[in-house]
Amino acid sequence: MCGRFTLTEDGQILMDQLRLPMLPEDYRVRYNIAPGQPVLNVFMTSTGRRAAMFRWGLVPSWAKDDRIGYKMINARSESALEKPSFKRAFEKRRSIIPADSFYEWRREGNKKTPMRILLKSRRVFVFAGLWEAWRPPGSTGDERLFTCTILTTEANDLVRPVHDRMPVILAPEDVDTWLDPDVPPEAAAQLCKPYPAEEMEAYEVSPIVNSAKVDSKECIEPVTG
Repeated sequence: MCGRFTLTEDGQILMDQLRLPMLPEDYRVRYNIAPGQPVLNVFMTSTGRRAAMFRWGLVPSWAKDDRIGYKMINARSESALEKPSFKRAFEKRRSIIPADSFYEWRREGNKKTPMRILLKSRRVFVFAGLWEAWRPPGSTGDERLFTCTILTTEANDLVRPVHDRMPVILAPEDVDTWLDPDVPPEAAAQLCKPYPAEEMEAYEVSPIVNSAKVDSKECIEPVTG
């Protein structure tokens, strides 16, 4: 699964890499992004790519209560097309969620050690995502809640000793295909595979990341000694 991640890049470099005309005004660098918080979500419009801050945890359009989103921070890529919660979004509302690392906790008996997992290149990458727009039941206005989820797949050789699942990290050459709503969902699903382990690395970080209230550069510093 993916329950915490980071995005520490800012400004023009991020815009260039994601091919965005601008970033949302409320975007900021983050070192410990947690479920229920705003995340940078990139999706296609009739005029090209657009980025906005969406709440992490998908709320299906038919949901009666937005609290269901806290159970939907991830979607299994192997079965998302079969699930009412994700099927429509997979068909027409695919997105990318940029990050530069994610956290996972290695279990050793009763101890859980936080690990930061990233590309060896230290470059920004993108998770495969889905998004929805939800209206509260009975709403008569334009009020809508925009939410998203991160797709997961089986872990690669690097992640497997820590967890049996990992987020879907899209290869750069696959991003346009993933975002294209005209690409059949069955074809897009073929892009959801483990990222090459040889291009990634992992290191232990401080337990301060256990608290979603902590969001500082110290979260990504390696534990030494």
